[in-house]
Amino acid sequence: MRRVVVTGIGLLTSLGNEKKSSWENLINSKSGIKKIKTFDVSDLPCKIAGYISHDENDENFYDRSIHLDIKDINRNDRFIQYGLSAAKMAIEDAGLNSLNESDKLLTGVSVGSGIGGLETIYNGSITVNTRGAKKLSPFFIPSSLVNLLSGQISIKYGFKGPNHSVVTACASGAHSIGDAGEMIKRGAAKIMIAGGSEAAVCKLGVAGFCSARSLSTSFNDFPEKASRPWDSDRDGFVMGEGSGIVVLEEYEFAKKRGANIYAELIGYGMSGDAYHITAPSEDGDGGYRAMYQALKMSNISSANVDYINAHGTSTKKGDEIELNAIKKLFSDSKPKVSSTKSSLGHLLGAAGSVEAILSIFSINNNIAPATLNLEKPIDDTFDLVAKTPKEHKINIALSNSFGFGGTNTALLFKNI
Repeated sequence: MRRVVVTGIGLLTSLGNEKKSSWENLINSKSGIKKIKTFDVSDLPCKIAGYISHDENDENFYDRSIHLDIKDINRNDRFIQYGLSAAKMAIEDAGLNSLNESDKLLTGVSVGSGIGGLETIYNGSITVNTRGAKKLSPFFIPSSLVNLLSGQISIKYGFKGPNHSVVTACASGAHSIGDAGEMIKRGAAKIMIAGGSEAAVCKLGVAGFCSARSLSTSFNDFPEKASRPWDSDRDGFVMGEGSGIVVLEEYEFAKKRGANIYAELIGYGMSGDAYHITAPSEDGDGGYRAMYQALKMSNISSANVDYINAHGTSTKKGDEIELNAIKKLFSDSKPKVSSTKSSLGHLLGAAGSVEAILSIFSINNNIAPATLNLEKPIDDTFDLVAKTPKEHKINIALSNSFGFGGTNTALLFKNI
């Protein structure tokens, strides 16, 4: 059986413009959630998000020109821009810039998004309706399509292996990593660039989730307090954006070329709720089965899992249902459980890959990140790492991602 390892990481979040600052700000219990200043929110119930700022006056200002040329910026939706930036970071981190042509034939891309070019679609509609169809950019369609991020990465670096894109709502990034690992295991690739990207914090995106009554609306004056998984006062999730990309490699190939190995991907579970378009199944069976399948693939017991980076969105139903599923599977053990969405917001299609990366960093640093704003926990069965990170020996970490439509996935990583 081929083994799959992580050899490169690229990260862009509201907490930092690369992996180091994102992780350091996370374990210092900082929040990337702030008042939205990029568009008018006066008519929206939710006025906050964990968005990427391009305002050079902001603390975490992101200068896209560091990673992208002017054509990349002008011709692509922000979700593609962020994914290209994170992919470049991951590829450089893994030392893949000098791959030969035969290796590129077996290097593929599996990157997804939950919503894709929503902002481009919104702005394009305004252009057509106010200025006429002839004023619409010829790059409108390729800038909007989810699979064009994988395509752009492939084209830019000459990667000719599997070219794959996943759209499974908030599980997209995790599914992309899991699918990429399976491609390596069956010999379709030796290297895969995998993960997710999202940039849906725009007027249409926030309005849509407000209409679905999914977002927090009680903490607009105190944005950093809004995302509070498992807290009695939680009232909905907070949108986030950014990208998390990993380089996955077949273990022997990585070892032969002397690659730095962050962790091994040892488990991947998937399931469907068959229940509701937006709500999780009341019994939590879908999440339970995804976690169970990840453990089954790895041939380890629940007692071996040291940390769970939960889906934990800060919604009334979702938090409780996921926690009950964790209780059922981990009835004889007590891993640390936390939600990094309390710091970053919910990155939708990028959440799974970003949180997979943070789970890997938890293994590398033996630190369980905090669940911010957890003041009145709804349950005390597990240590939910309230407010402050905890040093904790972490050899194996589980990362959960669930999405609208009842799609569930779990990724399991191990120290190596």
